[in-house]
Amino acid sequence: MTRIPRAPLILGLAGLTPFVWGAATVVSNDLAALGAEVLGPRFIGPYVQLFYGSVILSFMSGVLWGFATKATGAQAATGYTLSVIPALWAFFMTGGGPTSAATNLLFGFAGLLMLDFAFAQWGLTPTWWMRLRVLLTAIVVACLGITVIL
Repeated sequence: MTRIPRAPLILGLAGLTPFVWGAATVVSNDLAALGAEVLGPRFIGPYVQLFYGSVILSFMSGVLWGFATKATGAQAATGYTLSVIPALWAFFMTGGGPTSAATNLLFGFAGLLMLDFAFAQWGLTPTWWMRLRVLLTAIVVACLGITVIL
């Protein structure tokens, strides 16, 4: 594996902000109150995590679709088919209340990591891809886990 380039690493870590912020406001009532007052109730606790998590799973479907364009034949068809799963998962599995939606998102991100691994094994991703994805996924799953547990 090679080193993660600076721009994807910084942007990837910055993209964790809604997950980390959401977990922090689940843990701290004072922070939640401040966040609700300044940003509004939609931007605290599980609400920011659930909305943003759905957006990111959909975004990652597009990333995987882009990787699938590097393949040919049956592998390309498989790649395109697998690439739509994260977006469909977010669409169908994030209803039913914050705990079940957060649980389903947590599993969605874990499943996405498996798809990332498959695309990496097929040689369709940059060599540093899995290092970035494991780091980001671990943080996302931890933040969603806080929401599910608390």
